[in-house]
Amino acid sequence: MARSRNAFRVEDADRRRTGVPDCRAIRLALAVCVAAIGLAGCQRSAAADRIGDPRAGAIAIDRMACGSCHRIPGIEEADGSVGPPLAHFASRQMIAGVLANSPQALVRYLEAPQEVVAGNVMPNEGLGDRQARDIAAYLYTLR
Repeated sequence: MARSRNAFRVEDADRRRTGVPDCRAIRLALAVCVAAIGLAGCQRSAAADRIGDPRAGAIAIDRMACGSCHRIPGIEEADGSVGPPLAHFASRQMIAGVLANSPQALVRYLEAPQEVVAGNVMPNEGLGDRQARDIAAYLYTLR
């Protein structure tokens, strides 16, 4: 049996009056959230591409033995436990607990961690700008 348009309007009014949520509104809100999360991921990936070369960053991470202190997904034998694990680095809010997570802050921190956050455990490895940018680019692929 077909319902008239007025029947739907009455049901919608009943939902609003009783506090029962409208499924269409819930679906729309979920779609907006999913789209926002997807765009945030794209922005981090685009940032990684602008900073440096993630493949070169993975090679630099391996050569510098960063995995002796950190667990780093995608890097063979990177299973250290002195420093924090770096899984999901791109979605973190802070670097070293004090810096807002941004590509510029990360590159600066990788180049001179003791100058940026004095007394922290991260040693100054003498990374050049290109190496720091490539490592940062790799870390921003870790969502």
